[in-house]
Amino acid sequence: MSNAVMPDALREALHSLKLRRSSLPWLLLAGVLLALDLISKAWVSNSLFYGQRIEVLPVFDLVLLHNSGAAFSFLADAGGWQRWFFVLLAVVASLFIYGWLNRLQPGEKLTALALALILGGAIGNLHDRFFYGYVVDFLAFHWNQRYFPAFNIADAGITVGAVLLIWQSFFGQQPPADKA
Repeated sequence: MSNAVMPDALREALHSLKLRRSSLPWLLLAGVLLALDLISKAWVSNSLFYGQRIEVLPVFDLVLLHNSGAAFSFLADAGGWQRWFFVLLAVVASLFIYGWLNRLQPGEKLTALALALILGGAIGNLHDRFFYGYVVDFLAFHWNQRYFPAFNIADAGITVGAVLLIWQSFFGQQPPADKA
């Protein structure tokens, strides 16, 4: 597509997907989170049968569960179409986050950390949805008989990354443009 035909916004978006050397440490962090997520899910899937609980602490269990929906099992019983919807959503979100990460200035380390955690987690859950049709969850916290929905390392990375972005938006201070 020639520059005369391609809109500026599309040209900029495609340019942001070009790998930049400054993004490599953050992509490595995303890869480490992804590896930890996939290894832990494989270990739990091969060590427990579905629904089995192992008490680790009085407030924490390991349990093998499959979530075909989104967070808190949203749309889990939607009939199957949600699998491909969430796969497409994760691909688009991952590309967006990767492009955002590539556009950061060197001084935006907290934002880069947050995006790396979200990216690694998004790809970890994308892997599960694409290959299995569900996300493997296994970390279950509870107090007495009240259980928080089970989650996995990818979910934890996404959550910590989102909290960091929210923190940054309220309390963070970006360096001046001329010093970045």
